[in-house]
Amino acid sequence: MGLYNLTRSSTRGLISLCRPTVTGLEHVPSSGPFIVAANHLSFLDSVLIQALMPRKVGFFAKAEYFTTPGLKGAAMRSFFESVGSIPVERGQQAASVAALKSLLDVLESGGGIGIYPEGTRSRDGLLYRGRTGVGWLALTSGAPVVPVGLIGTEKLQPAGKKWVKPRPFTMAVGRPLYFSKTGPQHALPERRRVTDQVMDAIAELSGQERSAAYNQNKPDGA
Repeated sequence: MGLYNLTRSSTRGLISLCRPTVTGLEHVPSSGPFIVAANHLSFLDSVLIQALMPRKVGFFAKAEYFTTPGLKGAAMRSFFESVGSIPVERGQQAASVAALKSLLDVLESGGGIGIYPEGTRSRDGLLYRGRTGVGWLALTSGAPVVPVGLIGTEKLQPAGKKWVKPRPFTMAVGRPLYFSKTGPQHALPERRRVTDQVMDAIAELSGQERSAAYNQNKPDGA
């Protein structure tokens, strides 16, 4: 068993203690590139999605997770590398062109990537307006967008708490959204339209009340 499969199997075992409800995994394309676009409620969201999806999904992770010295650093680096996480420097916005191009590289190689259009965790449970990085990726690559609605993950590790408490949560995977591949030179209104369509799908899956504003919390980088 490879390190990725071993890591995912072990993580799934721990997640099972939370008695999760997972629906719609059949909507994930069996081959080719795909973009997972999810709402964001908890630091653990990326780990949960990576463990429960039938295919590897690469999310951004803070660069220090890959460079911390000592045994703890080695353990973190091994975990994040095994699940396909992509390092991003602290302070580098996940919506920046440089960061998005690293995700585009994964898509162009036929892999799957994950992105949170809100940019950072929602601390009040609202679903905020999506930033247009997901639209840029979808139009530039032509990869389908798989919307995901997470419900209750904020109860697993509330903001500011170090310990994880097993709590039931739901991960609902929606039907993929397909958009024409236009390359990076598409019009900004088209990118906005695609992003709004993705956010509509996430809202339907998560059932969250929506905000017309952008989430102004400092981006997590993970």
